Amino acid sequence: MMKKIVLLAIATIIGLNFAFAQDEETEKVKDKPVYDYFRNGTLIDNQTVYIPEARNFEMVIQHRFGKMNNGVKDVWGIYSPGANIRIGFNYVPIENLQIGYGLTKKNMYSDFSAKYLILHQTRKNDIPVFLAVYGNMAIDGRADDVFGENYKFSNRFSYFSSIILGRKFNDWFSLEVNGNLTHYNSVAAGNDHDKIGLGVDGQIKFSPQSAIHFMYNFPLKIQSFSEYKTDNNEWLDYPQPTFGVGYEVFTGGHSFQIYITSADGILPQDIHMYNATDWTKGTQGLMFGFTMNRLWMF
Repeated sequence: MMKKIVLLAIATIIGLNFAFAQDEETEKVKDKPVYDYFRNGTLIDNQTVYIPEARNFEMVIQHRFGKMNNGVKDVWGIYSPGANIRIGFNYVPIENLQIGYGLTKKNMYSDFSAKYLILHQTRKNDIPVFLAVYGNMAIDGRADDVFGENYKFSNRFSYFSSIILGRKFNDWFSLEVNGNLTHYNSVAAGNDHDKIGLGVDGQIKFSPQSAIHFMYNFPLKIQSFSEYKTDNNEWLDYPQPTFGVGYEVFTGGHSFQIYITSADGILPQDIHMYNATDWTKGTQGLMFGFTMNRLWMF
């Protein structure tokens, strides 16, 4: 009898050990997040799904030179008086949430933003994509008389929101698509207050530190969404699509992008509402630009 009890106890212990081992094995093969996809939160003119780790503070300098059509006279726009610049600061208080503030030279926009990563792609494709939402509110800093006789402080406000879907396909290629909505409280007569658009961007890595970037954004011409139309039921104001291609160097806490873009603005709602440059016209619709990012952890 005692022998049977001992054998039963041994069998129970072995069974429990096997069960725990199976649990540990299951834990070991648990799907893990994908890393080393996009390496900063902006790609030329677009927001990406990337958010730094919690407690990271970021400074972003975005510079847009003038149009390239004057050639050597102003070094293809580099010394043009039409240059634009934005200096921004972002902070990640908790994992997957980023808040930010920026100031842009054009219209002296002050912008307040937030971005949240909803889904993070995993290695075994339990979650096959990244999904993020981004939004900002900007305040136009120009003089009161710019807004006309019936000026109200709320006339200065504009808004931009975007849903960003991304995927890292392999070690060298990542792609994103986005849908966006722009709203201005105050616009010129005959202009819409709202614009809807789509965009695509991506990167092609060819070394651990370097990548080629590309971007294309286009407004959706939805006539039923427009407030003002001609007799032919066409939009009176139609922003131009934006195109960009660039090169990125990444060195850990620093990232530097240099690019050519057809967007003369920097703030996204300004681009999607008012961009008038046509990239198909060559140097008349293209500008050099660069973006510098610096991260600190606190």
